[in-house]
Amino acid sequence: MSVYLYTGPEAGMRTDAVLAIKESMKKKFGQVEEYLFYAYETLPSEYIAILESESLFSSSTCVVVKGAEAIKKKDEVDSLLKWISLSASDAAVLILVSDEISVDSKIEKAIPQGNKKIFWEMSEDKTISWLNNYFSKNGYKITEEAASLIFDMLENNTETLKNECSRFFICFPKGHTIDSDDVDAILTHNREENAFSLFNTMSEEGEDPSRCLEKSLEILQKIRLSKDSSSVLIIAGLASCFRKLIIWQKLAASGKTDDFNLKINGFSSKKMKAQYGRAARIWSQGQSLAILALLSSTDIDLRSGGALLEDVILQKMLYEIILKKGGRSATVFNDGI
Repeated sequence: MSVYLYTGPEAGMRTDAVLAIKESMKKKFGQVEEYLFYAYETLPSEYIAILESESLFSSSTCVVVKGAEAIKKKDEVDSLLKWISLSASDAAVLILVSDEISVDSKIEKAIPQGNKKIFWEMSEDKTISWLNNYFSKNGYKITEEAASLIFDMLENNTETLKNECSRFFICFPKGHTIDSDDVDAILTHNREENAFSLFNTMSEEGEDPSRCLEKSLEILQKIRLSKDSSSVLIIAGLASCFRKLIIWQKLAASGKTDDFNLKINGFSSKKMKAQYGRAARIWSQGQSLAILALLSSTDIDLRSGGALLEDVILQKMLYEIILKKGGRSATVFNDGI
């Protein structure tokens, strides 16, 4: 069957698996026409049409769809299931990708077990070991304190770690031992922000809400000035975090916060457990659900003509999440502003 489902928080290994499929196709067919879509932006009918049409320039086609957890509407799921049931050619491959650990159950059932894999986040010990090996392979050493600091600072997946740690290879000669001062100089002051680091700042327990909002707005501004400035990606990233928070809250409510249940639900590292434990003390489950609804309505507002007020709408969204816990403010935007 020519459809795959790769889920879970370990983005680096997940990406490697996608690349392995593409390399296999290149060896078999010679050329591959590659496409990338986001499920929250593109209907299944659009990429199914590409998979069903023969390319004039290539002997095979590979379509990767990120954010596959967003494929939920009945007509979207049905059209995808129909294509899966009829797909026979291994020259047209669809790879569904998600940061979540699962997607719509009907889609999951339609994909053979051998074509599905959950990529779990590494434990702290394995991440530290991975960092040591990564620096060593590139001709560097790293102190234990520096490796622990990197683990605390960065999102725990090998894709982020590779991207961020490659900066050290530009700034220091081979043979250099990376210490905590180097980490502070390279990462603390030059760290790229994203929706996940924004959520981490928003969920800093004990921080005065007004100060938390101020810091979050600063991060939002940095994101908007970066290459990942898309409001759609920001909202999608925050929605992913709050969906995960609701899973944590449901586990806590049912008393299932043992290591096994936390791991199979995507909470494997100490850092992630601490982060979502903090967030659960800031927002209740009801407030988290209200925030998800708020994120959805904000996305609709931006898609339906809110581009001129994009930054203001995003700032208002953060205000409502942090200070109003998902409640809506009475702010009205007048024409011409």
